[in-house]
Amino acid sequence: MAAPSQPQKSTYDVIVIGAGIQGSFTAYHLAQRHKDTLLLEQFLLPHSRGSSHGQSRIIRSAYPQEHYSRMMPDSFRLWQQLEAETGTTLYRQTGLVVLGPPGEPQLEACRKSLGVDEVLDAAALAWRFPGFRLPAGQVAVVDDTAGVLFADRALRAVQEVFRRHGGTLRDGEKVLRIQPGATVTVTTTAGVYKAPRLILTAGAWTGAFMEQLGVRLPLQPLRIDVCYWREKQPGSARLGRVSPCFLTLGLSQAPHGIYGLPSIEYPGLMKVCHHHGSPTDPEKREPVPSSAPRPDIGILGSFISSYLPGLETQPAVMETCLYTNTPDGDFILDRHPKFSNIVIGAGFSGHGFKMAPVVGKLLCELSLGEEPSHNMTRFAITRFPGVLAAAL
Repeated sequence: MAAPSQPQKSTYDVIVIGAGIQGSFTAYHLAQRHKDTLLLEQFLLPHSRGSSHGQSRIIRSAYPQEHYSRMMPDSFRLWQQLEAETGTTLYRQTGLVVLGPPGEPQLEACRKSLGVDEVLDAAALAWRFPGFRLPAGQVAVVDDTAGVLFADRALRAVQEVFRRHGGTLRDGEKVLRIQPGATVTVTTTAGVYKAPRLILTAGAWTGAFMEQLGVRLPLQPLRIDVCYWREKQPGSARLGRVSPCFLTLGLSQAPHGIYGLPSIEYPGLMKVCHHHGSPTDPEKREPVPSSAPRPDIGILGSFISSYLPGLETQPAVMETCLYTNTPDGDFILDRHPKFSNIVIGAGFSGHGFKMAPVVGKLLCELSLGEEPSHNMTRFAITRFPGVLAAAL
């Protein structure tokens, strides 16, 4: 919310809609460029209605897609910069185990992105991380740079620095209307604001805003089950002296992938989730009845029984989160095809948190008309056929 000393005003250099991790880092970069920036959030902070809440996220160098692996050194550097600016620890290095069939193309791409030759078989993995049981014929690659980001703490930290640099954060203000033009007018439940530049980072609500602006983006919000699994014996699933994160690639029983983080949020409970979910409407998001079918739980329970036998096979705690997916799993970072002073950051598809510092920098650069610091080809709106027709 706006700091008490900040006067209510209506005109800014830039308006950013959506104060999740992507919008907050975008506003952070703008404020560091001395741009008078307004960051709007429809819910009172903190909240759990979007994609940025919770205590932990994985950060890793290993990526099958080269365009992401090239961005990760920049992201690590910017996370460290935020830690230094706030004097707050935001990252714990744990390592990451990538599991899958030998020769699996994505697994091989991860290995190459790390520049390592070593591939662990079941015996080597069990020796290094005793909590894992790898089925015969499967292999693992270890990313020693990887670890856990403290998500809630990180969101507060970046918003704190944004305000410190003179930015204005107003929460509890739902955007009702965006009127494009040389000066963009944004009407909220509490006021009317104007700026020559607008950046839209509204998560699962981005699609509805873009339809108002004449573009239909292929964004699919998904409700994700976030599950925590109890150790059968306290300390038994710590997977060695340092508990690593993990993710799977190319498993037939879990084609969307499974990922896990060590016991950080709840003592004695390991976070293990299916990287997929059920279509949902973010405006109507309700707790799922206990009687509703949850196929993810069966997939996860079977995986845990085989790979993590130190855990119970029924979740002890279940929460939910939102993904906003694109058809190809790549982000959308681009200017509006008709209104070039409106920039969109959307479709982070469940893997955007770790890259938020770089995403914010890229959206800032796009908005200011600068040459982006990374190749933007894979993030263009034009890769989706038919979205432009509605904008003309």
